[in-house]
Amino acid sequence: MPNKVIVFDTTLRDGEQAAGTRLGANEKLEIAIQLAKLGVDVIEAGFPISSPMDFEAVQLIAQHVTGATICGLSRAVEADIDAAGKALKKARKARIHTGLGISDIHIASKFKDEKYGKTLAEKKEKAIEMGIKAVKRAKQYTDDIEFYTEDSGRAEKDYLYRVIEAVIDAGATTVNIPDTTGYSIPEQWGNLIAEIFQKVPNVKKAIISVHCHDDLGMAVANTLAGVKNGARQIECTINGIGERAGNASLEEAVMAIKTRKDFFGLDTRINTKELYKTSKMVSEALGMIVPANKAVVGANAFAHSSGIHVDGFLKNPLTYEIMKPEDVGSPQSQVVLTARTGRHGLKHRLTELGYKVTEPQLEQLYQKFLEVADKKTEVFDEDIAALVSDQIRTIKPVFELQYLHVACGTGTLPTASVKIKKMGKDTPVTAAACGDGPVDAAYEAIRIATGQSPKLDLYSIKAVTGGKEALGEATVKIIDDKGIRFTGRGISTDIIEASAKAYIDAINRMAARADNGTASVKPEL
Repeated sequence: MPNKVIVFDTTLRDGEQAAGTRLGANEKLEIAIQLAKLGVDVIEAGFPISSPMDFEAVQLIAQHVTGATICGLSRAVEADIDAAGKALKKARKARIHTGLGISDIHIASKFKDEKYGKTLAEKKEKAIEMGIKAVKRAKQYTDDIEFYTEDSGRAEKDYLYRVIEAVIDAGATTVNIPDTTGYSIPEQWGNLIAEIFQKVPNVKKAIISVHCHDDLGMAVANTLAGVKNGARQIECTINGIGERAGNASLEEAVMAIKTRKDFFGLDTRINTKELYKTSKMVSEALGMIVPANKAVVGANAFAHSSGIHVDGFLKNPLTYEIMKPEDVGSPQSQVVLTARTGRHGLKHRLTELGYKVTEPQLEQLYQKFLEVADKKTEVFDEDIAALVSDQIRTIKPVFELQYLHVACGTGTLPTASVKIKKMGKDTPVTAAACGDGPVDAAYEAIRIATGQSPKLDLYSIKAVTGGKEALGEATVKIIDDKGIRFTGRGISTDIIEASAKAYIDAINRMAARADNGTASVKPEL
């Protein structure tokens, strides 16, 4: 099928080689079941000879997972191949993945013993013999044999072509061309794959696969360059996890092929709606957090913050989204409110939360929103609700807090100074006071400046949202000389300021009722 790209997932083998990670057999089985649901064609379940637990995991997956070919890795060594064959015995569809290093540096370093030859040339001939024997031995267990030519990115090309031709003649049905060290550049890598099709006479008898590492951050780009030049199997891991800097990210490579079908003209069997779920499962199982800016599955992949972007997105999502979040099973696109979001984004979120505001109210809210947003990384829905509660009032304030300064610390007397403007007065009143603490000092200064001396009945402060820059919401209840209670609320990222605003709010409600005697402010009796 020339238009089909086979997806070979090696999360459970190469992916699990990431430093500091380890999966048990049952954990591997759970992920393998999800990978089959995702629609991967081949699941490389492990390296059976490496440990009894890996053998058990491959055996367990082979017994219980259907819908995908189950693969076991081996070196070009009889014992490795036999272990893989035994572990895969009960698989509906089994593949043995064997091979060896073929770059000069790998052969010279790994085959130092003179039994492989005295010269590099002799060792290279011996490696070809070993590869042929490995393929023929693996054929005793299954007809689906994949051979890896490790470190192809740094191999001598003519030798690489000879190895590929030899193992295909021996019976390999897939030949894996790995950029083991992430050394290649996309143009170079694409040319290498194209040259393999030109230089290897029997290449059409096998599928050419690419297995790219991310040491220079080009694993996905190299993978796609390989596909563009004839490779029809890609070897990837979920979230791009793996040895050193990791492997090509499955979700990125698959979505690139799907999103840019106009360029590649190819398809995969992947059910992309399962990508986000699979990413989360692997992340949690291995304890490897997915970066927020990770393509396709990161928390910010479908999040918009900048005012220009938000405005365009709200008018038409296609202005800034080349994929739909539902295409990968991700939660819906979101507008993240920050200081850069703009009025349109704030109005959109207010509407989503059920608030109907006039244009003057929106402008008033937007200015307060900017004050909060400048102090916080992100403004949350709870912050918006608090801002609405704080700004949209049923009364006109009698007193306005224009300035507040508090000084306190260990071994010092807490002091506060305020500047308060009264409605109808041109000149604001300033006052200073001391107290038992910073809030008490602020309240005493407010009492002096306003000329109001209600009894404080209740004071509480709570965080509206999480994090060190959370908005604090203060609630104050005061009692006037007639025994009537009034409640005031205030919010700020500074809890002292929130406390002062709450006290002023309560005094305003008390003063408004005293001035007009109306029920515009309902007292608590």
